Amino acid sequence: MPPDDISKFSRRSLFASTAATSVALSTPWANASVLQAAKESVPADFKVTNKRIRQSVMGWCFNPMPVPDLIANCVKIGIEAIEGVDSKFYPLALEKGLKIALVGSHGFAKGPVDTANHMECIEKLTKGIDIAAASGAPSVITFTGMRVPNMTDTTSEKNCVDCWKQVIAHAEKNKITLVLEHLNSRDSSHPMKGHPGYFGDDVERCFELVRRMDSPFFKLLFDIYHVQIMNGDIIRRIQKNHSLIGHYHTAGNPGRAEMDDTQEINYPPILRAILDTGYQGFVAQEFIPTWSDPVLALRHGAMVMDVNRG
Repeated sequence: MPPDDISKFSRRSLFASTAATSVALSTPWANASVLQAAKESVPADFKVTNKRIRQSVMGWCFNPMPVPDLIANCVKIGIEAIEGVDSKFYPLALEKGLKIALVGSHGFAKGPVDTANHMECIEKLTKGIDIAAASGAPSVITFTGMRVPNMTDTTSEKNCVDCWKQVIAHAEKNKITLVLEHLNSRDSSHPMKGHPGYFGDDVERCFELVRRMDSPFFKLLFDIYHVQIMNGDIIRRIQKNHSLIGHYHTAGNPGRAEMDDTQEINYPPILRAILDTGYQGFVAQEFIPTWSDPVLALRHGAMVMDVNRG
């Protein structure tokens, strides 16, 4: 635009143009077009080839797909591992060539923040460590649990650390890493999209809890979806704290849906940043499929995550 014309292009007209563009881009037909393009971008025979990211899939997200079918689809797509399924399916997964990336323990609601839960948490974490050791899995998940009314943050943090200290020696002996998952407390729209009342909802607090454990076998499960909602600044947090991270989860935001272009997280540069830290563990898809074909959605997720270093 020539200099003389710039003054004629008023601030009001600029705002009006920007607003019109924003409306156009946010219309349902525009999103539908983007979504259709994402679906059409996935080759019917796509299979993971770069394998820079060691991919896993969180099984619960694909209910009601039978776990044996999910295992078969993971194998067909070239996904390396699975997690979040009942341990009774581990032999089948291993037989088909998958690895077990992460073993369960206690749930996110009844965690060590409340001393009344300590015995149950210790028992379930110990069992999880034993299952992980027997199945070749590297990690067992843990959570803080929900806030206790009138309990200070200082006491809550101490309770968590005191509980984990009682099982960490068993984890170290078996070379199994306990990974603490940070969860968002903002989204109340769905019981698995957010967890109002969860104590470990600040990723910086969770990093500090990992530091206080002072063990190479206690790290953070960095769930990119949850961190985006609660804290953001994902790449710099990964770069700064990568030595404290033992596992990653992914999903689109908002909505915990597919990692397509209708959501706000730009995954390829995040995944490359993870690779640049030297991370060699698993990164799991943990989105809830909204596409009519969940296998196509899984294949698309695998394609998004199959980045090269470039």
